[in-house]
Parts: sequence; C-alpha cells; structure tokens
Amino acid sequence: MLAPFLIMLREGIEAALVTGIIASYLKQTGRGAFLPVVWIGVLLAVALSLFAGAALQLMAAEFPQKAQELFEAIVGFVAVTVLVSMVFWMRRAARSIKGELHGAIDAAMQAPKGATWALIGMTFFAVGREGLESVFFLLAVFQQSPGAAAPLGALLGLLVAAILGYALYRGGIRLDLRRFFRWTGVFILIVAAGLAAASLRSLHEAGVWNLLQTRVYDLSSTLPVSSVIGTVLSGVFNYQEAPTIGEAGLYVIFLAVTLVLFLKPDRPTLFRAPATGTEKG
Repeated sequence: MLAPFLIMLREGIEAALVTGIIASYLKQTGRGAFLPVVWIGVLLAVALSLFAGAALQLMAAEFPQKAQELFEAIVGFVAVTVLVSMVFWMRRAARSIKGELHGAIDAAMQAPKGATWALIGMTFFAVGREGLESVFFLLAVFQQSPGAAAPLGALLGLLVAAILGYALYRGGIRLDLRRFFRWTGVFILIVAAGLAAASLRSLHEAGVWNLLQTRVYDLSSTLPVSSVIGTVLSGVFNYQEAPTIGEAGLYVIFLAVTLVLFLKPDRPTLFRAPATGTEKG
C-alpha cells in the first residue's frame, strides 16, 4: 500500500505542478479565459490513461498461464523503465520546467486561432505522460500484489496529490519540491529494483529465463512472506524469502548503478570571463 501511495502521490504532484504552472501563468498574463481549455486537456489525458489501463488489463485476462507470466514480466520491465526515466527526467527538468512552460504558452498565443488547440495539446501530453507512467506501474504492482491494499494506496496518493496541488496553486502551502522529488526518487528507485527482480522471476515462470536459479538464501522459516513484516516488505519492496542469484544480482546491480547516478551532485558550471584585449604583456 505504501509504494502505490507514494508513487501516485509523486505522479499526481508532478501533473498538478505542470497544470498549476500553466493555469497561474494564464491568469497572471490576463489570459484567464483559456483556463477551461486547460481542464479539457487534463480530462482527456485522464480518459486516455483509464482507457489504456482497462485495455491492457482486459488483454492480459485473455492470455493462457505462460503468456500471462510473460505479459507480467514485460509490463514489469516497462514499469521499471518508466519509473527510472521519470525520476531522472524530473531531476534534470525541475529547475527549468517553469520557464519552459511559460515559453511554450507564449509561443502558443502567437497564433490566436490555434491557441486553444495548442493549450489542450500541451496539457494533454504533460498530464497524459504522467497518467501512462502510472498505468504501467500500477499494472505491475497489482499483478505482484493482488488485493485491495494496492488500489486503495494508489487512490489515497492521488487524493493527497490533488489536495496538495490545489494548495500549491492557491499559495496556501510551501513545499520544498527539490527535496521532495529527491527523496521520493530514492524510494522509487528501490521500488523499481524490486519490480525488476520480480519481473525476472516472471520470465523464469514463463519459461524464458532459466539461468542463475540457485537460491542465495532461504528465510522462509525466519521471515516468511506470509508474516506481517514479510507482507509489508513484499508489498513495498517486493521482498522475497528465497531469491535466486539472478534476482538478487539484478536487484543489487540495479540499485548500485541508479542510486549512484541519481545522488551524485551536479557539476558546477564554470564561467570564464571573455578576454577584453586590455591585458598588457
């Protein structure tokens, strides 16, 4: 429940942040009449995400067992790719996203007849990207963690994101977005590592991957997945009581690479003053 909650909270805040920047800039520049257009783009993006999720779920239900395992593996690896790209994209774009959106809005307004469609498209693609990312992640999580806890956590995350997003838009709260995205990014990478290991296991169950199947350890008698702590760890981090060498190796290598790249400090930009031609030898 915690993993879907935090990831949907982050996805929701990203979407709300983009929408809020667009709406605020329209109001500040006297273009408030275009605000309904922004909401049309948001609603279309939500509809696309729901349709895509339903279509993928219905398609998966028609597969035989082996094909379902392969489908789960593919969805899992797609979800891992999406989560990693989302984390690193926000790390790069956080500082410039406001200016880029303002520039895109100004450009759209240069052609009054096309301004409506440009704003719809801008909002649709911005929110739709977050929605489709969420679809692949939620499909992967729901397949790994059946039950009501994961959907409930996702809904709560979206609800809290909507409240925080509105409060940010109205100026009611101040949120350190850089720190928020940094630490949720670390958490998401840990979740993604667990999803990658679980997807490798699905590949084995589908008969595609049969290497490195020796068990690294077996904690089934000490910390089984069926226990309270094991259930929590499994739901949040995809904990397994008896992982194989392949699963454990993928988990460790994935985290070692992504966390180092994500947490390394940005290189400071060095500015060199241009020569003025006044120096004397």
